[in-house]
Amino acid sequence: MQPPYKTPPLTLIKSVLFSYYAINATLLPYLPSYFGLRGYSAVEIGWLMNIGPFMAMFASPVWGVVSDRYRALKQVILLLWALAIAASIGLFVTEAFPAALLFVLLLYFFMSPSAPLLDTLVVRTVDGSRSSYGSVRLWGSIGFCVVAFASGYVLQMIGGLSGIPYLFWSLWIIPIVLLVILKIPSSSSARPVRLDDIRRLLGNKRLLWFLVLLFVIAIPHRMNDVMFTLVLTEIGVSDRSLGMAWFFAALSEIPTFALLGRYMHRLNELSVMLIATLLYAIRWIFYGFVDDPAILILLQTTHAITFAAFWIAAVQFVVRLVPEELGSTGQTVLSAVFVGLAGIVGGIGGGFIMDELGKDPLYYFSSVICVIGAGMLIATRMYWKRINAEF
Repeated sequence: MQPPYKTPPLTLIKSVLFSYYAINATLLPYLPSYFGLRGYSAVEIGWLMNIGPFMAMFASPVWGVVSDRYRALKQVILLLWALAIAASIGLFVTEAFPAALLFVLLLYFFMSPSAPLLDTLVVRTVDGSRSSYGSVRLWGSIGFCVVAFASGYVLQMIGGLSGIPYLFWSLWIIPIVLLVILKIPSSSSARPVRLDDIRRLLGNKRLLWFLVLLFVIAIPHRMNDVMFTLVLTEIGVSDRSLGMAWFFAALSEIPTFALLGRYMHRLNELSVMLIATLLYAIRWIFYGFVDDPAILILLQTTHAITFAAFWIAAVQFVVRLVPEELGSTGQTVLSAVFVGLAGIVGGIGGGFIMDELGKDPLYYFSSVICVIGAGMLIATRMYWKRINAEF
């Protein structure tokens, strides 16, 4: 049976992902250092970096429900992007901390939901085709990788970290234009989303427990997202090398998204997540005892066999757990837990451990959390298998 829409060119969707994730490469490696350049204290930077994940925890599900309720995936994404640009203008122009806190909160409220909504677009598009989620999503990693590599050189040409706003704003032109001309496939579900559907989703015990598992394992990952830049800065790594650290991480994702995405339908998602979690535990141990900045940056390539594999499996598992008409809601809830809730706990908790005990205990503690998460995954799979639940 032919789908009720003409599948848009995959190259166009890949280009949207490439250009959108390229924008993120101007923020993640450099934003803490940029705030320091603006004169904010370490405590203020901590607030600015953690308020975003807090807001994402609430924003992503809200916009997912709006997208599903009104079947307006493309329109919602474009609206979010326009509002994110407006919020960023306020953030980069203001010099007062309270105003900066407000604008960074608004920036994440509008920008954070874009990634899970784009995941919904990819899942909806590849359904019934020969392509897989991973083979399309890898282009987001390529975009991040390219800009993470080039941004250090570009910033040097335009005056250093103070040029971040201009690089950030200019990169928005491409994804907006591409998304405007892209024809997005509609959901094959003919029934509109009702309030009872949302209530039923929130009452899905398997989904809720899966989100608990995701939260536990994501805490160390989110700790590293915030603390790794500060670790490198403290040991004297240059701004260009900060970008290279994230370049290697994004580069390593590409083969995993390409290969694992192609064969994910043959694998058990929880088994893949278990292997990735155990490898996470080993990864954080290495981060703990290594002090050489060059080796630490190279260790970012282990991102491929931890985050990329873990995320592909998590996205696919949520697709199976959630009804099709609630696809955007399911993916935004997944993102809210991973980016938002785990980001808050990881950012604040990681900052406290870093201040009180230093780098090594931070990563050793992260390894212990992953071992606990692996044990929870094993127990969950054994229990669901015993009660004959599909997993």
